[in-house]
Amino acid sequence: MEKSIKPFSGYLLLLVAFGILVLAIFGFSAKAFLLALPAALAFFLILPGFFIVEPNKAMVLLLFGSYKGTVKADGFFWVNPFMTKKKISLRVRNFENKPLKVNDKIGNPVMVGTIVVWQVEDTFKASFDVDDYENFVHLQADAAVRKMAGTYPYDNFEDEHAEVTLRSGVEDVNKSLEDEISDRLQHAGIKVIEARISHLAYSSEIASAMLQREQATAIVAARRMIVDGAVGMVEMALEDLKLKGIIDFEDEKKAAMVSNLMVVLCSDKNASPVVNVGTLNQ
Repeated sequence: MEKSIKPFSGYLLLLVAFGILVLAIFGFSAKAFLLALPAALAFFLILPGFFIVEPNKAMVLLLFGSYKGTVKADGFFWVNPFMTKKKISLRVRNFENKPLKVNDKIGNPVMVGTIVVWQVEDTFKASFDVDDYENFVHLQADAAVRKMAGTYPYDNFEDEHAEVTLRSGVEDVNKSLEDEISDRLQHAGIKVIEARISHLAYSSEIASAMLQREQATAIVAARRMIVDGAVGMVEMALEDLKLKGIIDFEDEKKAAMVSNLMVVLCSDKNASPVVNVGTLNQ
């Protein structure tokens, strides 16, 4: 478990080191080696204890393999010179994973790219619970993407009852991805600030077929709308002709008129009308 400590001020020990150095120089100049040698030895032993901690960085301290604490305050400090020091960045970092081929809930291969924003929260776990916390973040993010993608279909074309899909449920999918990555990275003392999908597409081997499927779906939907509109227009036209008493159709001729109007209204080409200059019976 992480333990924060505040070591001695480096400036105070720097004055002590300077005083010992002066004493050593004086001893050597006076040939008082019994004084100079211990002073010189003490000076060189003190030097390794100095270190600097920059803002948003931390220093993990160990003494002969035993964890002694973490210095998170920025400044100039001094500790036991026999302590081992390991610097860790506490700054917010992010990385963008290249599109990864995964299978959605239906089993379709899709390409999913992600952006993860994270930072080290527990320096003890990041240093000692995993071998390489940065590599751990990348690997676990990939694993989380695979698991998340397998819980949602790409769209609801094949799964009509799916309320959330990878393509339409952006907020829910990103929240699910963030929670999944957070659960995996808490073992390494990593805090996930944000995780979201940056790229989503069908895999290349099925992209062409899926594009044709989407185009066909769009065409069918457009045709359905055209037919619905045409039926309404024909119904309105017949009703107006009947109410205004312009013409009274027999069932056979009414059917012929409906057929002609539907052909004209639903055709994807311009109609070429035939002008009747005789009677209706000709």
